[in-house]
Amino acid sequence: MIATAAAASIDDLTIRGLISMFLPVLVVAWAVTLLCTPLIRALAIETGVVDHPDEARKIHSKPVAYLGGVAVFFGLLAGIAVSYAIDMPASFRPIPIAIVIGMIAITATGVGDDVWGWDPRFKIMGQLVAAAGLSLFGIGTQTAAAFLAYFFGTSDLNFEVIGITINVTEWVGVGIVAVLVLGACNASNLIDGLDGLLSGTTSIIGGGLLLISLLMALHMTTSDLEWIEKSLPASVVAMDGVTLAGARIALCMALIGATLGFLAHNFNPATIFLGDAGSLLIGYFCVTIILMLGELGQTHFVLAGLIVFGLPIADTILAITRRKVQGLKASDPDANHLHHILKRQFGTVKQAVLGMWAIETIFMAIGVSLVAVSVTGEARIMVTYIVFILLFGCVAVAGGMMGRHATRRSKS
Repeated sequence: MIATAAAASIDDLTIRGLISMFLPVLVVAWAVTLLCTPLIRALAIETGVVDHPDEARKIHSKPVAYLGGVAVFFGLLAGIAVSYAIDMPASFRPIPIAIVIGMIAITATGVGDDVWGWDPRFKIMGQLVAAAGLSLFGIGTQTAAAFLAYFFGTSDLNFEVIGITINVTEWVGVGIVAVLVLGACNASNLIDGLDGLLSGTTSIIGGGLLLISLLMALHMTTSDLEWIEKSLPASVVAMDGVTLAGARIALCMALIGATLGFLAHNFNPATIFLGDAGSLLIGYFCVTIILMLGELGQTHFVLAGLIVFGLPIADTILAITRRKVQGLKASDPDANHLHHILKRQFGTVKQAVLGMWAIETIFMAIGVSLVAVSVTGEARIMVTYIVFILLFGCVAVAGGMMGRHATRRSKS
C-alpha cells in the first residue's frame, strides 16, 4: 500500500521543510503577477475597460483600469505550474486539474462581466460550472459524507425512483460545493470596494489557510493515509498519490504570492482594480482550499477555514440582514458595507483598509487556533461548531440592529 510505504516520509515532515519545499510557488506567483499587472493595465486602458467614478459609492476621482484579476490568474497559474515540478513525498497528490479548469471558467466569466456587463445569470452559470468540476473530482464531497454520518449515523444513503438509484451523499455534496462556491465568489465581490482591500485581505486569508494546511500535514498519520487511499479510485492512487496535503499548501502559497504581487499596484492610490474577474477568482480559489480541508471528512476543519475567510462572510451577512430588516432586496447596492462605515469613521481609504485587515486578522487567528487545539487534542471537535455558530450568529444579530437603526433614522 502506498499509504504504508509513505509513512516514514510523512513522519519526517517539518514546518520549515514544508515551507522550503513550496516556497518557489509563492515566489513565482508573486513575480509573475507583479510583472503582468502593468501589461494588463495598459491593455485595459487601450480597450477602454475602466471603472468610472461614482460619487454615491466609489471613492476614486478618475477612471481606473479593470482586469487586474487576469494578472492574478496568470500568477496563480504560474505558481500551480511550478508546484508540479516540486519533488514531493510519494503520498502527496499534485493539484487536481479540475481546480485549474474551474479557474479558467471563473476568470472567463469575470472578464465577460468586466468587458461586456453580462447578465447576472451568466455569472452564476460560470460559477456553477467551476463548482461542478470540483464535485466531479470529489473535492468537497467528503464534507457531505461526514455531515450525513454525524446526523444519520451513516453516509451511505440511497433511495430508488422508478428503478433508478439516487445517491443522496453525492447530491448533498454537490449542493454543498455549489452553495459554498457561489457564496464565496459573491462575498469576495462585495468587499472589493476600497483600494487594496480584497487583495490584502486575501493575503491574510491565504496565510491563515497555509497555517491550517501545515498543521494538518504535520499531524497526518498512517491511518489517515490508509483511510484516504481506500476512499479513492485505485487509478487515482496509482497515478497521483494519496493525500491533498501538498496541494493545499501549494495553493495557499500561490494565493499569497499572487495577491501580494497585485497589492503593490492595487494599494491606495490604486492604478488598477481586480474587477469581477479578480474578485470571483479569489473567492473560488479560497473556497476550493477550504473544501480541501475536509479531505478526511473533518467538517470542523472546513468550518475553521470558513472562519479564516470570515471578513467577506461577515460583511455579506451584515449586508443581507441589514437590507432585509430595512425592507430592501438582498441584492440592492448601498454605501453601508463595513469598509464604507470605516471610511466615514477614519476619513481616509488607507486607515479604513488597515482597519478591515485588522478585523480579518482576528478572524484568521480564531480559525487557526481552533484547528491547532483540535489537532493536538486540547479541545473537542464540537468547540469549533459552537464558535462558528456563535460568531456568525452575532454578526447576523448586529446586521439586524444596523437595519433597525437605519430604518428609525430614515423615518426621523
